[in-house]
Amino acid sequence: MLVNGTWTADWHPVQASDAKGGFVRQISGFRHWITPDGSAGVTGEGGFKAEADRYHLYVALICPWASRTLIARKLKGLESVISVSVVEPWLLEQGWHFGDYPGADHDDINEVEWLHQLYTLADTHYTGRATVPVLWDKKLKTIVNNESADIIRMLNSGFGSLASAAMDLYPPEFSKEIDQLNEEIYPTLNNGVYRAGFATTQISYEEAYHDVFTMLQALETRLSDGRPFLVGAQFTEVDIRLFVTLIRFDTAYHGLFKCNFRQLRDYSQLNRYVKRILDIPGIRDTVNLDHIKQGYYSIKALNPNGIAPVGPDMSDYGF
Repeated sequence: MLVNGTWTADWHPVQASDAKGGFVRQISGFRHWITPDGSAGVTGEGGFKAEADRYHLYVALICPWASRTLIARKLKGLESVISVSVVEPWLLEQGWHFGDYPGADHDDINEVEWLHQLYTLADTHYTGRATVPVLWDKKLKTIVNNESADIIRMLNSGFGSLASAAMDLYPPEFSKEIDQLNEEIYPTLNNGVYRAGFATTQISYEEAYHDVFTMLQALETRLSDGRPFLVGAQFTEVDIRLFVTLIRFDTAYHGLFKCNFRQLRDYSQLNRYVKRILDIPGIRDTVNLDHIKQGYYSIKALNPNGIAPVGPDMSDYGF
């Protein structure tokens, strides 16, 4: 991680632990918002006006949080407005690296080798982990935001007429229901798989494990009434946030993270739900199972020899 702008230790998945040995995730450090007129958003400072070709998104295809932003960018028609760079899939000693692995890029915007160098470009005294996604301002040469939940909201509404109005990912009539679902799904499932995989005690692992499968069953039941998406007929941001976890479940979380009570394919409703989302134009393009597999199984703390599994068979999902 970075301490006062200097890289001080090899990358490690456990950011912090609670009293029970449970995994605690770092809070995002940059929380500015892009708005149509450049006024301040709900957090941070103003000065980040929506403009074409001003902003750049740094992502890892392994990462569910970064993939949220890629999906929002696709669905809001912002591909020609916001450029993208993809890091290599492996989690190396200095974290995320730019390079030549298929599907990855070099950083042509700032010409850095490591993602953490972007953080020190934005703040020479930055202390913390260098995470993806990063939404970068090419004009001011700084990080706008590194919190995926914020970024998908601003991609939905912060770019005004530059974005497509065909799909509203946070419709006002469903906002309370979306917020409630996000609050329920994030700790138990989105972050629950990480709490299980990176637990340092048996009790913290078992608590996370039970949270994961309790929530999966609750979602299976919710979808059993025939609704196509979580709030009904309309696809929203809560579906994005759930999908990016589900599509990684059998490949990474079931085995490597020891969430092995059931696979996703064992839930008939959730299985059909994921296939339905993959059929939405553009979403399949954001999923790279090779990066996902290579990335998760490169975590030495969980897989010291770095051997990536051949399976599982994902052909029923079209991969």
